Amino acid sequence: MKSITIHGIDTVLDKKLSEKSKEYGLSQNRTVKFILQNSLMADKKASKKEMFSDLFGKWTEKEKLSFDKRIEDLETVNELDWEK
Repeated sequence: MKSITIHGIDTVLDKKLSEKSKEYGLSQNRTVKFILQNSLMADKKASKKEMFSDLFGKWTEKEKLSFDKRIEDLETVNELDWEK
């Protein structure tokens, strides 16, 4: 497994890293790996979202009304369906 050394960590960043380590209950080394992994892997998650972005979105008011109209009959409960 590869190791790296990071030079020049200022006191503010060092303090924040210590706080996060305590918050996560991890060593500073594991905390850094956790943060790096989550931030670098987030890009892959974002690219997956972009792949399917044409399938998601918000409806216009006209589209919503059209959909609601088409499913109106599904909103009605027929009492006879519930009798034995």
